[in-house]
Amino acid sequence: MPLSDVGADASAEKAISPSSRERILLAAKHLFARNGYENTSTVAIARDAGTSESQLMKHFGSKQGLLASILDRGWAAIIRRVQAIEGDVRLADRLLAMLETIVIEVENDHELKELMTLEAHRVRKDSRDVLLSRGYRQFTELFDALLSEMRSQGQIRLDVNLEAVRAGLIGMVESLLRDQVIARRSDLRASYRFDDVRHLLQVMVPALGGKAATPVKFSNG
Repeated sequence: MPLSDVGADASAEKAISPSSRERILLAAKHLFARNGYENTSTVAIARDAGTSESQLMKHFGSKQGLLASILDRGWAAIIRRVQAIEGDVRLADRLLAMLETIVIEVENDHELKELMTLEAHRVRKDSRDVLLSRGYRQFTELFDALLSEMRSQGQIRLDVNLEAVRAGLIGMVESLLRDQVIARRSDLRASYRFDDVRHLLQVMVPALGGKAATPVKFSNG
């Protein structure tokens, strides 16, 4: 083989080989999902990625920064799907699509599903703060803006707190996904599928503009 061809092959291989940053992200995602965040060391991640711990710190600053980057990548993919919705879509349908997109994006990525549902909002040993990734914040900002628009169009009752709506709907989707993750490791029953989740959301969202249920009165006895 001519030396020029060897050089071209080497350049092509270098162009397609993942960077150390990418290898670290993939290794951490796998190890965090398999062993848990607390049980995974930065040394183990660097070793699995074929790089050094100093490179990990250079790219991400800390183990928590690494987890945030993994979650940001997942939320970025969800947001891209949401922003790709075209046409004259009703506001309520857009809200449903935002919620369904969370499920769709993690459906074929069990590692991301585990991290988003089991690790994303836990208090860490090395910090008292709860991790809120930039991607999650951006998604909730888009969600809040849509809820406000629905309220202005009379599609959400005036006596319903919009932040409670956001927390309730996103939290419900996260809980549905979390139970599926837990069911894979225990005897918890969570045999529902995407169509079941979609149907539940289709029932819940229109109720935001409907008549409130009569509260049950409990006795003090």
